[in-house]
Amino acid sequence: MASSTSLLFLCLCFFFRSTSCDMLDTTQQGNIPSWVKLADRKLLQASDMPVDAVVAPDGSGHYTKVMDAVLAAPNGSHIRYIIHIKEGIYNEHVVISSNKSNLMMIGDGMDATIISGDLSSGRDKLDTYFTSTVFVDGPGFIARDITFRNTAGPENGQAVALLSNSNTSVLYRCGIYGFQDSLCANKGLQFYKDCKISGSVDFIFGYAAAVFQDCNILVRKGSTSQHTITAHGGPASPDQPFGFSFQFCNISADSDLLPFLTSTQTFLGRPWHPYSRVVFMECYISDVLSPEGWLEWNGTPVNLDTLYYAEYNNHGPGAGVENRVKWSGYHVLTDASQASNFTVAQLISGDQWLPATRVPFTPGLGN
Repeated sequence: MASSTSLLFLCLCFFFRSTSCDMLDTTQQGNIPSWVKLADRKLLQASDMPVDAVVAPDGSGHYTKVMDAVLAAPNGSHIRYIIHIKEGIYNEHVVISSNKSNLMMIGDGMDATIISGDLSSGRDKLDTYFTSTVFVDGPGFIARDITFRNTAGPENGQAVALLSNSNTSVLYRCGIYGFQDSLCANKGLQFYKDCKISGSVDFIFGYAAAVFQDCNILVRKGSTSQHTITAHGGPASPDQPFGFSFQFCNISADSDLLPFLTSTQTFLGRPWHPYSRVVFMECYISDVLSPEGWLEWNGTPVNLDTLYYAEYNNHGPGAGVENRVKWSGYHVLTDASQASNFTVAQLISGDQWLPATRVPFTPGLGN
């Protein structure tokens, strides 16, 4: 396990090397950890990031389809396998199976490299999980500068853009666009940084332990007058960390919803299953949010006695907590020691598996 962990740190450092350094405060640029092997330390300081495969729609790469590059990746790899996906719209459904470990996808930009699908539960009569444009089962998945989208539309029900079962996964500067159920953060420890995530109903859902830092969370106009950002399902198993934490994020209306703010309602989340856990802290919350903040599941008071929903030190016109729900499981946190339980270091042990040098993440609370 030590060798595998070191390699994960190596690849994550390569991952963030080229563009993240300028974004970091010097206090976040620690030394290379002492337990990283000498050979890995030398590689950490290398200037080039090798690419194993190139996907390009014009035929200038090794493949024209993303899925072909994924299938060609080695099985059970203990080292990072890097796929560069050039600018273009890839209309396909991509499945990264459990034996495709340590796979990394690099695009040419959130608005340039787009993997797009349109499967839905309503029109195609599929189970929600099978509607995903990209399905990731392999551990250690990393994506950077790519958009995953589902264009089925709000009238077709559940339609997933990205479903991730990938433990210790990172999405950096990625777009995840849909309407209902856009992102399924389903299992394991997951980290999202500088991403743009949009949808209308339960558009961030699943059972994972996931931290979202500096992400734009955009609420789109759906097919009903109520919108919900999260639907956390509780723990995937009793002995695993769980919960969604949003830190330094921007919670706002997307452009299509702006004209309808007075005739619609938006909520931070609703309890999909028992022990649902969601925290918003140090975020900007716009006037898109309804004063109650949180919503019962389909209008019935189920799972309210086990949920843990909390807000800490948020700001903006929608951040006032005076008229929030009065559930016993809802908390307005004022103690930093309580809020720190939902940081990168505490909730997902990110200081252990995210690299300790040149990585744009904040392990604890902000100033």
